[in-house]
Amino acid sequence: MGAEVKIWNPVEVAEQARKDYASQILASHLTIDPSLSFPLMKPLVIKLCKDMFKAWSNLDDSCFHVEKISGGITNLLLKVSVKQKSCIGDTITIRLYGPNTEYIIDRHRELQAVKYLSAAGFGAKWLGIFGNGMVQSFINAHTLSPSDIREPKLAAKIAKELRKFHHVEIPGSKEPQLWNDIWKFFEKASVLEFDDSKKHETYETISFREVHDEIVELKVLSDCLNSPVIFSHNDLLSGNIMINDEDKLYFIDYEYASYNYRGFDIANHFAEYAGFDCDYNLYPNMNEQYHFFRHYIQPDRPHEVSEKDLETFYVEANTYVLASHLFWALWGLIQAKMSPIEFDYLGYFFLRYNEYKRMKEKCFSLARSYLSGCKNE
Repeated sequence: MGAEVKIWNPVEVAEQARKDYASQILASHLTIDPSLSFPLMKPLVIKLCKDMFKAWSNLDDSCFHVEKISGGITNLLLKVSVKQKSCIGDTITIRLYGPNTEYIIDRHRELQAVKYLSAAGFGAKWLGIFGNGMVQSFINAHTLSPSDIREPKLAAKIAKELRKFHHVEIPGSKEPQLWNDIWKFFEKASVLEFDDSKKHETYETISFREVHDEIVELKVLSDCLNSPVIFSHNDLLSGNIMINDEDKLYFIDYEYASYNYRGFDIANHFAEYAGFDCDYNLYPNMNEQYHFFRHYIQPDRPHEVSEKDLETFYVEANTYVLASHLFWALWGLIQAKMSPIEFDYLGYFFLRYNEYKRMKEKCFSLARSYLSGCKNE
């Protein structure tokens, strides 16, 4: 798979957006190789801007200032500032997809989410599309850290924003995608070959028969909870939450967004309190979770939330957190093979899978006693 693979026909996508919700989305057929060094990438970024924004087409290259905002784990974010003599400069963000990322991310599903979430006022405004990425407005805000999201005032804000996010209507299938995605990851993760013999030896220690049985058992149990299906972010780590100087919160990066179980989206966020280091001592305790649930369930009157509702949410979150561990553990294995990014993805599999095994008994017995209590009511 080449680094400059065109993911879609940008012109067709832009035309479809115009039909779907009457928005003028700009398009360019250009692609940019994400494996290029930054000095080589810069002129191509300027060329893309000139091709897409006609008002900039005759500007001198010196009017464009390009900088890296971040190299995420699956894509590169660039900030482009355009200074013109006659007016105050414009700033845009270019999201350039990393090589091989289509192997784990459904880019068309992401695009559908970006279209409608942008129209509903979430995240950055979608401005344009090119061969292997998209252009969005620049959000003048900073991303949160794992310690920020644990802070009670911010946790309450995130809960309120997540409630709003879960009420967005996205056209298309309303089927929850969790188990489809986990099984897709399982199929890909269980047949990998590593060129590095040390990596392959480590990989060979994994029992995929055991992982398979764990997925089956967890799905049966979590299905009994009947967690509502909502439009879910599915990757609400601290780096995907931004806040500006006016205290406005933004959720960004919808690469994994889909219809899914409410319990999963909340649990997945709680698991991210641990950060990439996976320090699960930071996983929120019952009081911290209840604080979050109160502001999610009744943002205006958090202290009026019933004990019964709190218990339901607590059981959902602490059952689906097991699914979060399985999902990202399998993701880590695929990334260990596919990603050019320097990160110990193989080690990440073991951190997540071992935490799944450590928490399993406690979470299963919590769910089972809750379910038997419901039956007796």
